[in-house]
Amino acid sequence: MKKIPVGILGATGMVGQNYIALLSGHPWFEVNYAAASPRSAGKRYGEVMAGRWLLPKASPSSVADLVVENANDVSRAAAAASRGELAFVFSALEMGKEETAALEESYAAAGIPVVSNASANRWADDVPMLIAEVNPGHTDIIPFQQESRGWKKGFIVVKPNCSIQSYMTPVWALLQAGYEVKRMVVTTMQAVSGAGYPGVPSLDVIDNVVPYIGGEEEKSELEPLKILGSIEGGKIKKAAAPLISAHCNRVPVTNGHMAAVSVEFGAKKPSVEQVKQIWANFHALPQELKLPLAPEQPIIVRNEDNRPQPSKDRDACKGMAVSVGRIRPCPVFDLRFAGLSHNTVRGAAGGGVLNAELLKAKGYFT
Repeated sequence: MKKIPVGILGATGMVGQNYIALLSGHPWFEVNYAAASPRSAGKRYGEVMAGRWLLPKASPSSVADLVVENANDVSRAAAAASRGELAFVFSALEMGKEETAALEESYAAAGIPVVSNASANRWADDVPMLIAEVNPGHTDIIPFQQESRGWKKGFIVVKPNCSIQSYMTPVWALLQAGYEVKRMVVTTMQAVSGAGYPGVPSLDVIDNVVPYIGGEEEKSELEPLKILGSIEGGKIKKAAAPLISAHCNRVPVTNGHMAAVSVEFGAKKPSVEQVKQIWANFHALPQELKLPLAPEQPIIVRNEDNRPQPSKDRDACKGMAVSVGRIRPCPVFDLRFAGLSHNTVRGAAGGGVLNAELLKAKGYFT
């Protein structure tokens, strides 16, 4: 099968590097276009990344000779697309919110679909914010987005904040099983890699916990409502529940975001054993479609008293699964548990690649 040529905006940054690594050898996609800041433009990717590659595994040789383009020059990408050398781009842009939103929209207007990790377009009511196992049906809004904005081929799809990945799929599985989730209290313990590179200064986080991450609590409380919402009149209408109270903390862990979650149900309340069974048996559209990066087991139930743990569980199913444990009754609400996901894989580039695989399976990329 001929692979689909893809590009990465922000290819030299931390998330961009994760995209490069995850797409190396991908059965459907091939990185054919890399773009970054003007200071990197015109140089070969291998040259730009000398001494800057942050991942344990070496940078793939397949991208070493790619000439890095200026991400601000949409015309270069449009020309590549017209030659059949670029089908869509992953956005790992690291710039101001307004700049990112405008640039992503410029790519879409030029006929180039954008699968984004950035937060800039998350709250546009015609842009789907996808967790592939939870709301794959939100891709149905893409034709409305294109029509309302006058885009013939381009569109924008985003993924949510990395910190909610550790509990949104488990919560969705309970909703799917027929249990109303009314309220939640969520306390996240977020790895330093979530701050990008160079991230949090070492003297601020070693032997310490920082109980503040700018904008994170608001995202954690509001983004789930869009993900759980419905398409009405060409717009995504937010769900009314659950009501979420979030506390977000930066902790001295390299990778892996953990959340301690308490859940209040409606009149119908599952037992702990029912919850474990629901989670252990959960499968969704990505698994049915056998998407390449979809975890075979989306939710992994750990029965040990002291699991999940970032160092032991973040890489489950190639970093794409959610691990849950400490599942027990809550004396204030009804149920409490700990959830863990790999923030730079499932929560970042891996989630973006899975969203693109879903779009391809639905016929948006050929």
